[in-house]
Amino acid sequence: MSARTGAAAGPAGAAGVDATADRADTADIAADQDLDQGQSGGGPGRGPAGGRDDGQLLAMIDGVPDYDYVAHTATLRGVVRQRLVTRALREHLPAAPARIVDVGGGTGVQALALARLGYDVTICEPDERMVDEATRAFATAPKEIRDRIRLVQCGAFEVADRVGTGFDATLCHGVIMFVPETEALLRALVRLTRPGGTISIVGKNGPGLALRAGLQGRWRDVLTQLAENGDGAGNGALPPEPVVLGPAPANSADDPSLIRSVLVAEGAEPLAWYGIRTFTDHLADEPPTADLDDIVQAEWVAGTLDPYRQVARLVHLVHRRQP
Repeated sequence: MSARTGAAAGPAGAAGVDATADRADTADIAADQDLDQGQSGGGPGRGPAGGRDDGQLLAMIDGVPDYDYVAHTATLRGVVRQRLVTRALREHLPAAPARIVDVGGGTGVQALALARLGYDVTICEPDERMVDEATRAFATAPKEIRDRIRLVQCGAFEVADRVGTGFDATLCHGVIMFVPETEALLRALVRLTRPGGTISIVGKNGPGLALRAGLQGRWRDVLTQLAENGDGAGNGALPPEPVVLGPAPANSADDPSLIRSVLVAEGAEPLAWYGIRTFTDHLADEPPTADLDDIVQAEWVAGTLDPYRQVARLVHLVHRRQP
């Protein structure tokens, strides 16, 4: 373990559970992961499952504290998600060496991947279990990789006080849908980033959440999802400069258009946005297959094209803080 790695004192908090009526979805836990690895994120019910305690969100994964959140790492959906995120990051991050902060960085696999590329990465994670996993992972890495990583146990709203600001890039992947204070979180991410720096956010694509249930034949869940994303009338109205089609979902953290509008208002201009898992999201926990590279390429192309990216499960927004 690097000598730069340390944990904060005080209660560890984590983001609570995601908000869907998909009772079968136990494989999507919020985290950042590497090219070939991922954590799950998400679970049943709408709204955070963790309550507030001393300003922290209590850790809760699908209501089961000991849920195996690492099990998703080897599944097709986990691999596809993380390969797509990594590919997009490599197109938009400043050149290494650069200072990156990974807010809610989970078990640290994304941090390891970026450190291997020469980046100086600070990972901030509130959940003690994920910090332990990250500590073990970092301990096995070569010293030159460990020396580029700093691990701090703290919540998203403590990052600036604990590690400072002025980062060349700020990552927040699979976190925003679990934090009730959506706009406050977005403002905090902008403040962490230097003028001209990159901001990368991955969250649920609210208007497209009914697709998985429909492809799995869960029609009652489809109706619930559609109702939560508007009046069900399908009026086709488009907001100005939409990120995705459709009405805003009940959970504002699942609304990419709102996320983009807050970032723009805070002085972070949009660079690009991608859909993640258009074709494979309904496949539950199947393992990767021999045609994985073709699957990833198909998902990548679809994630850059309308209308496919508009119905993807996740959305990846990339912004740049204006100089």
